[in-house]
Amino acid sequence: MSAQSWAERVGVIGAGAMGMGVVRSLRRHGVDVVVRDIRIEAEREASALGAQLARSPAELARNCCIAIVLVVDEPQVEAVLFGESGAAHAFAHDSIVVLSSTLAPDYVVALEPRLARHGVTLVDAPVSGGPRKAHDGSMTMMVGGPEIALARCAPLFAFIAGNVFRTGIVGTGAKCKIANNLLAAANLAAAAEAFALASEAGVDPAMFVELVRASSGASWIFDDRIPRVLAQDYAPRAATRVLAKDVGIAVDYAAKLQVDVPLARAARAVFAAAIADGYGEEDDASIIKAALHRTGTASKP
Repeated sequence: MSAQSWAERVGVIGAGAMGMGVVRSLRRHGVDVVVRDIRIEAEREASALGAQLARSPAELARNCCIAIVLVVDEPQVEAVLFGESGAAHAFAHDSIVVLSSTLAPDYVVALEPRLARHGVTLVDAPVSGGPRKAHDGSMTMMVGGPEIALARCAPLFAFIAGNVFRTGIVGTGAKCKIANNLLAAANLAAAAEAFALASEAGVDPAMFVELVRASSGASWIFDDRIPRVLAQDYAPRAATRVLAKDVGIAVDYAAKLQVDVPLARAARAVFAAAIADGYGEEDDASIIKAALHRTGTASKP
């Protein structure tokens, strides 16, 4: 789809690891983008890509009719939408908020009428795939909301995602995302145990990684994270505390539905231990480093 087929300016609130990828993908397609982030370095990077900068979420809302929100958690969503200089009251009527953060489904559902009171439609659209896929426009989106809003946003979604799944009404995207992230967290926690076990047993780490990739223990998240462990590269793409938050949401939501999720609870405990050991701000691959420390093999690989 050509840039000429998209005439609306798009706002991005939260130009972090995933949000910057969205900005990059939009600009690659020639979309006019306005960005708000609290970090000066993020805004400088966005500006270098040709994005305009807004001094507040409200200023961003006054300059676009569709805004993608990619902040970390509920308090940040509350701040950028309803706080001082929040966006909600500044949008023009018939604007759309595309909420791409990973949040509790009940919170997302309750957000819809709050935005509607300002004449704003909510599209529930969490994303998956990590910063690399966000940057190359191949991430996955799970979108729920009114058909008219989804149709209006469809060309935009094609610019930033390789896979777009229509999940139903608002809230269904959030439900799919927390179930997906339950799997991601449990897989990564299991990878930490397996890697620590193999290392403690004296197995060559690089060989073990290639073996798993070719065997039944392989998973997307193993393939994505383990190379960082081999390189001892724990610069945060997705911080440990973020996936810990996500699996916590899944455990709490499952408890509400009276669904037993023992593996999710175990994964939550693994992430909590890694955070307690000081790895919360490192890449979530650092839970493998934490496991190595606990076995006394921190020098490996």
